[in-house]
Amino acid sequence: MASGAALVTGCVLPVRPPRANHVKSRTWGCISLRFNQNRARPHLPCSDTRRLFGCAPARGHLKVARAEGYPNMDGTNDGSPSSKLHTRLRLWEFPDCYIFEPIDGLADLFLSVSRANGTMNLVEALPPRGSSTPKVQTVYGVIGVLKLAVGSYFLVITDRDCVGSYLGHAIFKVTGLKVLPCNNALNTTSAEQKKMESEFSELLDAAERTIGLHFSYDINLTLSAQRLHELGDEYESLPLWRQAEPRFLWNSYLLEPLIENKLNQYLLPVIQGSTRMWRRGADAEGYAANFVETEQIMQSKGFTASYVQVRGSMPFLWEQIVDLTYKPSFDIVRQEEAPRVLERHFHDLQKKYGAVLAVDLVNTGGGEGRLREKYAKSVEPILSEDVRYVHFDFHRVCGHIHFERLSQLYEQIKDYLKQHRYFLINDKGEKIEEQTGTVRTNCIDCLDRTNVTQSMIGRKILESQLQRIEVLGVDDTISNHPAFDTNYKVLWANHGDAISIQYSGTPALKGDFVRYGKRTTQGIVNDLRNSLARYYLNNFVDGTKQDAMDLLQGHYMTSVSRDMAVPRKGGLLENYASFRLAFALVMGALMFMMMSLRHARNDVRHLLLSLLWAGLCIGITHFVRANGRTFTNRPRFHQSRH
Repeated sequence: MASGAALVTGCVLPVRPPRANHVKSRTWGCISLRFNQNRARPHLPCSDTRRLFGCAPARGHLKVARAEGYPNMDGTNDGSPSSKLHTRLRLWEFPDCYIFEPIDGLADLFLSVSRANGTMNLVEALPPRGSSTPKVQTVYGVIGVLKLAVGSYFLVITDRDCVGSYLGHAIFKVTGLKVLPCNNALNTTSAEQKKMESEFSELLDAAERTIGLHFSYDINLTLSAQRLHELGDEYESLPLWRQAEPRFLWNSYLLEPLIENKLNQYLLPVIQGSTRMWRRGADAEGYAANFVETEQIMQSKGFTASYVQVRGSMPFLWEQIVDLTYKPSFDIVRQEEAPRVLERHFHDLQKKYGAVLAVDLVNTGGGEGRLREKYAKSVEPILSEDVRYVHFDFHRVCGHIHFERLSQLYEQIKDYLKQHRYFLINDKGEKIEEQTGTVRTNCIDCLDRTNVTQSMIGRKILESQLQRIEVLGVDDTISNHPAFDTNYKVLWANHGDAISIQYSGTPALKGDFVRYGKRTTQGIVNDLRNSLARYYLNNFVDGTKQDAMDLLQGHYMTSVSRDMAVPRKGGLLENYASFRLAFALVMGALMFMMMSLRHARNDVRHLLLSLLWAGLCIGITHFVRANGRTFTNRPRFHQSRH
């Protein structure tokens, strides 16, 4: 299962002019995303980190401020050094070992890692230098260790950007990732093992290009503000990896070797996302693909308020396997199990969030309509005061330009939103309001339509919160404050783009409405370009990318104690099918056809040859189309649920 997370962060400032040397006195706000990361289950989703713009009262207007700096850039909050994570390490690459030297003043011992087999030990000094000078660079954390059939691979952060803060703590985005091989034993292994390791290494090359990884050295990003408040100070005293919500811990599997070696200061929790077409629906336990938890946090006048909403694929067994068509068909799997799977999914949501309002945005007709009918029919037996279902045909009502018609949906759900409120505490940490239910939104990809809808819900909730703390008047709205309104739209547009880039490889569609409040010609052109890019990535890139994610998250494990081979394609066609080869044959046939046509007026045999080449083009094209799934870049670890 793939997963991921994104953060959109920023600040709320007091009325006085912001000054860089007063960073710690400011209040901070953010939108944070957490993607379900239980590695036994199929999950999808994505994203990037951007600033959240906040507000403070200033002569009856909302004042917008941007962050000038970020507090605690290296995670230097108060606390015992033994419990703090290393923020900077000097990496020494010796011929027989890697040495991680803490340069943040938190420890005197060095971590030594064998380049032969990945064994780890704490040492007091660097080994003697030989004739060659070791390569040295600064790294900013260890994401984890991947153990394969021969040797291990350490994933380290070589570069980072501070992109905002979460409840006053710095949030970083990984901008550089490096894989350190510990497999010198390959020199003594069999040719078959070397070949297998070589194939896995190709996936690790893809892993180094992973985007959207976010982390903090000193606060748990996997829990909402309300949940953190409920758990209290005792829970916060635990190491970050012990605090983490397993659903959203992207590197859970990779941390296991470090946990076994009790290297607490190196255990850095990371959140992130995944690919589009290879995870759909839910598994038999009710865990949905594309599941993303989004939390919008606002701080002003000493108050902290938040609202959590979720998105996820329709929670029953269905697939949409890429096959070179622009929009592959939907396939509902084991239909008789849908009610049971769906009931498990909503039962789990109720345990975590309270009441659940499911907002289904898919089309009424066509393939999407079949999914909607199955969803509506399967959820009907469990509908109650605490589990509600609303279908809103986004495309029929809003079309491609009239997204303001989402107000029709709001009229249907506003009573639910008012009933289940939001989380709010005062400057003393006393709880004033509690969120007792969430909204679960879905379309097909849980990207474009979903993001537009969630931004509308987030806006309505934020207005309610600002009215509650008297930043806005009773009848005032965010739209009445243009500067703040613009920045708020940008925040949600960046949020949608961040998720979409991780998940589909392109920015979100319909982003111009979220960003500017209306559809634009440039936005429509961008949607066309991004749609074509998604088609290419889905069919010819995402399979390898998904395999890399599955490998890193332990969905396919190789062990030195077991004879395991890389999954291989089945028959002769599967072993040799290549879209590039088919395309080259078609282009070659077209070229020979054109050459024959040029000489056809002088020799009738060339006319016959041109017809032969044309037939070959048509035949190859028809064959590739008929076997489209075989010619795509399929994940090698993916198994159909039929």
